[in-house]
Amino acid sequence: MASWSTFETEAPDLAARVRERLDAHGHKTIATLRRDSSPRISGTEARIEHGELWIGSMWQALKARDLRRDPRYALHSGSDEPDAWRGDAKLAGRAEEVADPGLVAELNGEVAAGGPSHLFRLDLDEVSLVTLNEARDGIVIELWRPGAEVRTIARR
Repeated sequence: MASWSTFETEAPDLAARVRERLDAHGHKTIATLRRDSSPRISGTEARIEHGELWIGSMWQALKARDLRRDPRYALHSGSDEPDAWRGDAKLAGRAEEVADPGLVAELNGEVAAGGPSHLFRLDLDEVSLVTLNEARDGIVIELWRPGAEVRTIARR
């Protein structure tokens, strides 16, 4: 498991491009696991602060309950329209809830102002960036895992 700052240290070029894709859209989707282990997709916002990747949640939201029970997640950056598509970032790992009231208030902002909220730090098992090749006739997948070199896979 790795922090965002570990990812930036091990793969700085890929981390910068993944961050650009994450920052391109305020709304992202996160997959969590329900009690019966079936997947659940929820909307979320994510931010990078203090060398970590974070998401907040309204108090007792289903995604928060899912992550408290089983911390595995997959996060998708959001996509551009096909004609303007510049790529998608996909991240997977484990979430850890952080209960520090000051940090919750700082990072959850409006969510925390409305009452109690959840804050999760997202550790990384895998990060990928999917883009088109220069000819725009095939995809390029760049994949990072902690402690490993970035792998590049081209498909047409």
